[in-house]
Parts: sequence; structure tokens; C-alpha cells
Amino acid sequence: QVQLRESGGGLVQPGGSLRLSCVASGTVFSINYMNWYRQAPGKERELVAVIDSGGHTDYVDSVKGRFTISRDNDRNSVFLQMNSLKPEDTAVYYCNAEVRDYTSRFRPYWGQGTQVTVSS
Repeated sequence: QVQLRESGGGLVQPGGSLRLSCVASGTVFSINYMNWYRQAPGKERELVAVIDSGGHTDYVDSVKGRFTISRDNDRNSVFLQMNSLKPEDTAVYYCNAEVRDYTSRFRPYWGQGTQVTVSS
């Protein structure tokens, strides 16, 4: 089995920064894409940032220029550096990855989420 665990969430004032981390553990042979999603109260889950195995990235328009996604393939980890945070960034942030697991097939896995609250 594979587990994804996020960390780094918390309460921050508008304009502040946070760095989220996600580590994949268990039977991980390789990882294709690694993504960050978020879900605000009363809203649908939204794809925030993606990074593929080659390091190519993409972002939802609302975070471009403020968020940076990166990964460490040796540590099966993905990060989200969030700068210039706004109250509308408040949400539970989820890590998602397509992992080649013990079945030798690529399958999607999700973390349990970490709360980010931007408020003065």
C-alpha cells in the first residue's frame, strides 16, 4: 500500500507564506504526476498545481506568480511554496499522486489534507 502524508498547513496573515510538503511512503516503485488540490468550505475541490515526472509544472490562474510546486524524486516528495497568501486561499490542501505500486500499475493516491487558513 501507499500513503501520502501532507504537512505544513496552519494559520497565516494575508501576505504571508507557507510551505506545504507531501511524502509518499510504502511500496512506491515510481511516481508519475504529483498534484496539489484544495477545497474551500462549500466549494468543489480545485486543482491548484501539477508537476510531472520531468519537472514540468502548471498552475491554476489564481495562484500563478504566487505559488511554486516542486518535487524531490529521491524522497518521493512534493512541495508547494505559497507566497503572498490571500484570504481566498483558505482551504484544505490535498496531495495527489499517480504511483506505480505493488500491483506494478500506476494508480492515484490521495493524502488526508492539511488546513491552510489565511486571516488577520
